Formats: sequence, C-alpha cells, structure tokens
Amino acid sequence: MMCCLMLRSHISYCSVNDVWQQVREGQIDPLTLKEMLESIRKKADVPLSVRSLNFLSLELHEMDEFVELHKHQPIKRQTVITCIGTLKKNMADEDGVSCLVIGTESGEVFILDPEAFIILSKMSLPAVPTIMDVTGQFDVEFRITAVCRNGNIYILRRESDKPKYCIELSSHAVGLVRVGKNVVVGCTDETLQGFTQKGKKLWKTVLAAPITTMASMDLPTRGFQAVLVGLSNCEVQLYRDKNLLSTIKTPDMVTSICFGRYGREDGTLIVTTKGGGLMVKILKRTATFDDRDSAPGPPLAQSVRLNVPKKTKLYVDQTLRERESGLAMHRAFQMDLSRLRLAAAKAYVKALESSLTPMSASLAEPLKMNAVVQGLGPSFKLTLNVQNTAACRPIMNLAISFLYDESLYRMRNPYMRIPLLVPGLIYPVETFVECTSDKGISDIIKVFVLHEGRSSPLLTAHINMPVSEGLTLN
Repeated sequence: MMCCLMLRSHISYCSVNDVWQQVREGQIDPLTLKEMLESIRKKADVPLSVRSLNFLSLELHEMDEFVELHKHQPIKRQTVITCIGTLKKNMADEDGVSCLVIGTESGEVFILDPEAFIILSKMSLPAVPTIMDVTGQFDVEFRITAVCRNGNIYILRRESDKPKYCIELSSHAVGLVRVGKNVVVGCTDETLQGFTQKGKKLWKTVLAAPITTMASMDLPTRGFQAVLVGLSNCEVQLYRDKNLLSTIKTPDMVTSICFGRYGREDGTLIVTTKGGGLMVKILKRTATFDDRDSAPGPPLAQSVRLNVPKKTKLYVDQTLRERESGLAMHRAFQMDLSRLRLAAAKAYVKALESSLTPMSASLAEPLKMNAVVQGLGPSFKLTLNVQNTAACRPIMNLAISFLYDESLYRMRNPYMRIPLLVPGLIYPVETFVECTSDKGISDIIKVFVLHEGRSSPLLTAHINMPVSEGLTLN
C-alpha cells in the first residue's frame, strides 16, 4: 500500500520529460509508463506529445518494442500552422521590419523575430484559430483578433498571454476585416456584422447570398475605407459600415478577392473565380463614393429627426381647453360623426332607389355601365359600355332610353334595344347627339337601362355634356 501511494504521488509531480527520462534510465517498466502518461493526460493542461499518444494506443505486447525504439529520441510536440499574419516591429512605415505571427492547431499564437526567427511572444487561445487580423507594433502596442473554430472571436493584447475580450457569434465566421477601430465579420448565416475592438456589437446586415470571401478596400489618399464581400450569387459588394455602396457582377462564383496597388495604379481589384478565371478591375481616379445605401429599403429621410417647434402659448392654451372640455368635445365629435353617417346612408339609399350607381343593385341582373363622350360639337359621339358582371348567367330583353332637353339636343336613336349580354364581355352601344342651340350652353342627358315588364330602370346615368364649339350649317 505504501508503494502504491508513493507511486501516485510521484505521478502527480512528474512531467512527460521526466517520465521518459526514467524510462531511459530503466527505473520504470512500460506498464508503469502507461499509467503515468494516462494520469498526466487527465490532469495536465498541456496535451501529450505524438510519441506518448502513439504509445497509449498500443497493445501490451507491442509496448516493449516501441519503448526500445523511441526511448533515446528527444521529445518534440509538433503542431500545424492554421493561419499567418504580420506585425510591425517598431515602425508603422510600409517598408518597416515586420514580425511573423503564426496561429497553430494547438491553440497557440507565436510571434517570431524577423531576423533570428526565435519566439518573441507566445499566447494561448481556448480554441484553434482559423483567421487572424493583426494591427499595431510589437514594441509599442498591438492587437491580434483571432477567429476560432468554436465560433468565437478572441482579442489578444500585448500585456496578456490570454484573450482580453471575447465576441460570441450566432454562427461561424467566414471572413474578418478591420476597418479603422472596428471589426467587420461575415458569418455563415448570410449576415455581415460590425463590432468594436472591445467586442460591442454595432450593426448587422442580412445579405442576399452566402459569403465566399472578404477583403478590405483602403484608399489612404482619399481617406476611404470599406469592405469587399464576395457572394455565391456571382457578385462582389462594397460595404461602408452597413451601407451598400456598389455591386460588381462576375461571370462565375468568386473564390478570392484582393484590393491594393498593382503597377502604377493605387486602386486595383483582383478577383479569382471558381472556374479558374482571373479578373482585374482598376478603380477610376474620378470615382466618387456616396454614403447613400443602394439597397432597397426606407429612404434616409425617414431616419432624420424632425425639427419640432417649441410649444407656443396658443398650443398650451388649447391643451388646457381640451383638458377642461374634453367630455363636451367628445360628445360634439360623436354627434357630428353620427350626422355624417346618416347623410351618407341617405345619399346611398337615394342612389339605389334612383339607380344612379354605376352598378345595378339587382342580383338577378348585375350590370355595369360607363359612358364616353367624343367630339367638339355640335355633333358628339356617345358610347355606352355595358357589361354583364354575373358569373355564368346571360341577361336578355334589355333596352336603353335617353331623356334630354329637346330644345338643346337632337338624338338619332333615343331608344335602343340591347342584344343578349354574355357574362364578362363589354358591349359598346353607340349613338350620335347633335347640339341645336347657339347660346353656348350645355345640359345633362339621362340614360336609363330598362328591362321589359318593369317600371323602374336597372341603371341610371347622368352625362354632363360639354359645351359645343359650333353649329352645323343647315
């Protein structure tokens, strides 16, 4: 029992190097080595080396041969680079010396010296970084914004070895671009989101298609910064904050984009497509960028606050009067509203009784009619468009009669019969009206749509005739 307690105590304080050193010196056997490595893997924060993991996966009869083969080799923990960036050493100039920033599969970020390639700084992340954005200077102040596989964004600073801030996303990030002091992130849920450098969410925009790639558009000579977003619907969109400034159509889906200096041109956009195409677009030197959002939506004037004037003495007096006489004002309003409704009902009943509506009230003969007057005078062409609005029942035995002042007008056919009306078709009924007065006056011609055997008309229309411009020579 004492030996077992001593062994467990020894295991808790041993590192991987110490364990393999004891194996080389012959102090422990392969079974004890397996027990000690499993204990270290459960308690230690640092993962085991590849050699130790391979040893734990072996069967008992294979352990002796593996230990004899590898016990004299030094222990190395190899990892894989997942993302790379650069960080200025001590000067922000374009030709200044830069350090190499490396993100690894082990969840660590290394900053390498540009000359000796030694590790200047080492920082740890809770997950594996996939995208990095580096800004600042190593000797002064710097920030590393890392997108990790767990769907979070971590911000590393110079004074700490672990993340200072964390941004939790609703979905995994596709791209990350820094614009000034803010960070723009494109996510797999077809959204573009903006955050501050401390992780506060500023805005969110929903896109028309999934994001394939992102890049920054920086024009220092104009003081212009924006974000280029490549979409799967063969478009490259330009965003400044959440405003869509421009859209570029491409013949194929975009896989990568880059904006910067190319030859003598400061503003050049290079796009590669899924089919292997390469596009180079040069920005015009006279191009202007309008902050107006070109995406469909409410106008910008809707978000502008109205210049509401101050409360005047008259407004205050009216407010006090409404407070004091609110009940009487409400009663007066209800009385006027009731009178208005009564007047409208009376007018509607009168129109139905005299058939003055453009549509008949009869369910047996549903008709619709409108009139058109053509001509300058003294001869006018009067066209009546009659339609049967029934679903499937024709109407027959109809006639049209005109009532007018015979001292002003003369009509060729004051009474006409209408043929059978098929549902849905419009039947034009034409006649000619001649003005016989030279006094320059006009009158109303009444039109009645009649049915045989009934005394009341189905429809009645009043046509306001225009003033005639001349008389016929008789």
